[in-house]
This record gives sequence, C-alpha cells and structure tokens, in this order.
Amino acid sequence: MKRCVILPGILLFTALASAQSPSVLVMNASRLSELKKIQQQPGSEIRQIVSTLQMRADSILSMRPLSVMDKEFMPVSGNKHDYMSQAPYFWYDSSKPNGLPYLRRDGVRNPEINKITDRTYLGRLENATRTLSLVWYLTGEEKYAQKSAELLRTWFLNETTKMNPHLEYGQAIPGVNTGRGIGIIETVALTNIADAASLLVGSKSWTEADHKALQAWYSQYLNWLLTSKNGKDEHAAKNNHGTWYYAQAIDFALFTGDKVKAKQLAEESKKRLDSQLTKEGQQPLELARTNALGYSTMNLRGWFTVATLAEKTGVDLWNFKTSHAVGIRGAFDWLLPYALGEKPWTWQQISKYNKNEIYPLLLQAADVFNDPKYLSTAAGLKSEDLGFNDLLYRKIE
Repeated sequence: MKRCVILPGILLFTALASAQSPSVLVMNASRLSELKKIQQQPGSEIRQIVSTLQMRADSILSMRPLSVMDKEFMPVSGNKHDYMSQAPYFWYDSSKPNGLPYLRRDGVRNPEINKITDRTYLGRLENATRTLSLVWYLTGEEKYAQKSAELLRTWFLNETTKMNPHLEYGQAIPGVNTGRGIGIIETVALTNIADAASLLVGSKSWTEADHKALQAWYSQYLNWLLTSKNGKDEHAAKNNHGTWYYAQAIDFALFTGDKVKAKQLAEESKKRLDSQLTKEGQQPLELARTNALGYSTMNLRGWFTVATLAEKTGVDLWNFKTSHAVGIRGAFDWLLPYALGEKPWTWQQISKYNKNEIYPLLLQAADVFNDPKYLSTAAGLKSEDLGFNDLLYRKIE
C-alpha cells in the first residue's frame, strides 16, 4: 500500500530511557519515531504542537487516580471491582410502578447514567494516560510517565482498586436486565489505553513486570469477550457495535501477542463490512438511527480503526471491496459531503452534529489513500483535538 509518510521505513531512535520504537497499535510507530526527532529541532511546527500538548499534560499531573471502586453503586454481584453502567437511551416510565421497566428513547441520553461513574472515569483514564504517555515519549520527562503509570496501576493492577476483566454489568436496563453485550462498546477506550501503556515501555516508571501484568489483564478480558454470552452477543451485532467489537478484539489480541487470533478476526470482519454497506457506500443500519449522521461517522471511525489494526496482521481492509464493489473509501466518500454540510442530510439527526468529527478521518484518509484532496478539505476545519490528530495523522513538512 502506498503511504504518504515523512520518511520511509520504521526508524529506530535512542530515547532518553533507551527505549525502542514503541509497539503501539492504533498509533503509527514509525511516525512517532520521526516526530520525536523533528520536535527536538528549534522552531519546528511539531515542537509547537508538543508544547501545547505538554501544557495539557501538566494539568493532569495533579489528577487523582481513578478506580471502579469509586462508584457509589454496588453491582448485583456484590463486588465493586466489577464495572457497571446504565443504558443511555432508556428512561423512567411514569405510567408503571416505580417507573419499571424503563422505556427506550433512541438518541436521547438519560442523565441518570452519570450517577454511575465507571464509564465516565474510564473515559478520563483514556484521555489522561494517552496524553501523559505521548508527552513522555516525545520529551523524555519522567514525571509524565510516572503519573501515567500510577493511573494505569490503580485501574488495572492494584488489588484494592483494580477493575475485574469482564463487562457483565455494562449498560443495564432498569427493570429488564443487569447488563448487556451492547455495553462492551464502552471499553473501546481500552484500545487507546493499551497504546498509552506501550508508549511507556522503557521508562523508569513502567516496569517490564507492570507491562506483563497489564497484558495478562487484557488477555483475560479478551477471553471473556470471545467466550461469554455478552461477548458473543456483541460479536454478532450487525451494526456499529459489531464493528467496534472487532476493533477491540483484534487490538487486544495483538497487544497480548496472539497474532493468529488477530488475523482470524481481521479476515472475519470482511463479512461484517460486506453486510453493512450498500453499493453507494451507505450504512443502512446507522441511517436508521435518530442520530444517523453521527452514527454513520462513528461506525466509519470504527472501520478506520479495524483496518489500521488488520494491516498489522497482513490483512488489507483499506482496499477490500464488498460484494457490492464498495469499500471503506467508498463509504467515506459517500458520507463526506453530508458531514461537511455540502449536501442536505435527509435522514434523522436529532442532536447537533459537529463536523469536526470527520477531521481525524480526513487526515488518516489522506495518508492511507495518498490523496491530498482530503488534506485540503481538512484544512477548512478547526480541529478540537489539535495535539493528537495533527501529531498522529497530519503530514508536516
């Protein structure tokens, strides 16, 4: 596959901690290696972006470690180490005793879900560790690695605070069930967290024992994904939930060293992509939602992730064509003018759509498909996450 890169090949570097090129999965390791060199040059654009990202990391240094033990609610298991959350689109039914069972209002988020903090805290952990680890990798300042390692150990490794490696109680519907396979989409955050941990390898604060212990946790979680009822339900999901299941399972298999399973899942995902796209590149299952534009974008982001991971197993999803002779690029090109507001959206979108959601996909598409038109389009948008998106995807001369 032809790629638009700063320099060809995977470059080795000598970091302050004598670490090798990072074994990241969602991020591009060779790009990070080159960025590390460029940002050290006085006056470089990269150096300015890293400086901005470093200020964000500085603000995280005082963050208290987060844990599933922090929630005020107790899972039905009686064990707070078990992650739990409530279904976002289900609401109290005033016509029923005690409001049970809850009723579905697709696309309308119930603020009650925020009372259970596991989902919110996992998202904060993802953002914090990714920022801290990336800044440590680029600058070599150990304080950032130390903080990221502390946050990781608290959530995953410390006996008194760790999360158990399963999601039996994710997105429960009050009065209906205590958890569903659908809840597994909340652990998409674990893909970026795995990369954050991999960036720390070679630092003084994240030991080989730490990393092996985290890989063991992920291995247990992957086994649960592949064998549990909730995991099998999500594996079979036809829409974005199935897409993001593949993203997670392939990522976790690669992170734990099971490349055979990762490749098997990557090959298998072709059938899911085939079932999701029309010959025009539309995503009917996402178009049926009340926030159809948002879900179509989110599902494509999932496929960009799956394709990135599949590439590491030798499977090319970027150029794969379905039985309708369309692929990821065709679906992206169909959606793009709607996401940018160039064409009127005729499906439902009950929440305001932020066109900046398409920004990182434009940057990545420019790289993967070697097409500068995507970069030109991205230039007209303002990224809300300049540090990560531009560092990870945008070519900087």
